[in-house]
Amino acid sequence: MGTATLILIILLSIVTGASLGIFSYYNFFIKKREYAKQNAESILKDAEKEKENIIKTAQIEAKEYTLKAKNEIEKEEKASKKEMQKWESRLQAKESSIDKKQSYLDEKLENIAQKQEDIARIEKELENKMNELEQTVKKEQEKLETISGMSKEEARAEIIKKIEEEAKRDAAGRLKKIEEELKEDSKKISQKILVNSMEKIANSYVAERTVSTVTLPNDEMKGRIIGREGRNIRSFEKETGTDLIIDDTPEIVVISSFNPLRREIARLTLEKLIKDGRIHPARIEETMAKVKEELQEEAYEEAKKIVFDLDVGNLHPEIIKYLGLLKYRTSYTQNVLAHSVEVAYLASAMASELGLNIKLAKRSGLLHDLGKAVDQEIEGSHTKIGADIAKKYGENECVINAIMSHHGEVEPMCPESVLVSIADTLSAARPGARREKLENYIQRLEELEGIAKTQEGVKEAYAIQAGRELRVIVENNIVDDSQSVVLAKDIAEDIAKTVSYTGQVKVVVIRENRAIEYAN
Repeated sequence: MGTATLILIILLSIVTGASLGIFSYYNFFIKKREYAKQNAESILKDAEKEKENIIKTAQIEAKEYTLKAKNEIEKEEKASKKEMQKWESRLQAKESSIDKKQSYLDEKLENIAQKQEDIARIEKELENKMNELEQTVKKEQEKLETISGMSKEEARAEIIKKIEEEAKRDAAGRLKKIEEELKEDSKKISQKILVNSMEKIANSYVAERTVSTVTLPNDEMKGRIIGREGRNIRSFEKETGTDLIIDDTPEIVVISSFNPLRREIARLTLEKLIKDGRIHPARIEETMAKVKEELQEEAYEEAKKIVFDLDVGNLHPEIIKYLGLLKYRTSYTQNVLAHSVEVAYLASAMASELGLNIKLAKRSGLLHDLGKAVDQEIEGSHTKIGADIAKKYGENECVINAIMSHHGEVEPMCPESVLVSIADTLSAARPGARREKLENYIQRLEELEGIAKTQEGVKEAYAIQAGRELRVIVENNIVDDSQSVVLAKDIAEDIAKTVSYTGQVKVVVIRENRAIEYAN
């Protein structure tokens, strides 16, 4: 084979190889483009799916947010409705209260109008009566001048005396009627009297009997007691139930409370806090609880010792606890626990002389003021509270009766109850028991008796029960039953004007008729 043929074969081979290469490359390029296209379509499909997922997720979240917002709005709406209902209830209650007050005022106005009508009617009747009396006077004058031959002045004096007696009888009858009508308002009248009485002694009593002072080491301690933004003093007042007064007085703070036990607990708590130096709400609560426990334990132990010394028998632990609290209670400056012990001794001494049950009298005397331990926390009189406590813990019926009857609220059922009442009066009335001098005590009794003796027709007057009662004995031929009513009222008014006293004075006018005959 020649060279030309070889060259031709080589060229053909090269051309064929190049053609195959070009064809292979073109085929690869076509496949690559198809693959890229397919890959792009797959990416677009994935993107579309992700878009749909995102939209669905967003829709779900939007629905959840909408539902949550709707629920919150419904809750707020319900709360608003509830608050509105609450205010509506309060407004309705206020309106009801105003209606009741208006009704009460209307009723009072009607009563006042009726009273005014009654007064006008009585005045008219009195005017008519006076006219009738004038006519009677004229007739009596003419008769006296004609029949008795008395002078005009003598006749006038006799007629005036008769008229005065008739007027007094008529006035006494009307006075009794008016007093019976006023019994319905007796509670309000008594409250007014008590308020006036308390106003007379409030300043000195409150200053002496409702405050305790605590001395501070320095004035910087006041700031620590008050605390940041007043948190310490607020906590102290809340825990102790007292008012803490911090003023410009150097190195002194004042504790104010009508409850002597709370005041004593607050005083000891504050002294311990000052000594300790750590003053904060938690420490205040802890110290107060400890002081309260110590005081109660101390009072309980003292009461146990008194019960043992008096030998009154076994008492329920709760009754001993109440008895111990009387240590921190005073009545007209007299310590109630000491007073109760004194009453127990007096009652037992009288029971011994009379041959009665000494232990029962002593027990009744010791427990007669038991209710005063909690009468500032429980509503009702101390006699009822004490009787309820005694009944609750199984005390003797006679002891319960002595507690209830020692102020005359019920009738005494046992002789020992009478002795307790007498012993209570003796203990409270003896000179010095309630910081009263003997001279003042005697002078007050003499003043009461002297006021009664200045009245016409009074035979004797005796001040008893330490001046709580004034018994007036009158001449039965000078003072009749109707005049005795007026006399009692006049004496009471004179006492109220001229004598200084605490509480009330009972005026009793006694008139008796004795018929005496002798058989020979």
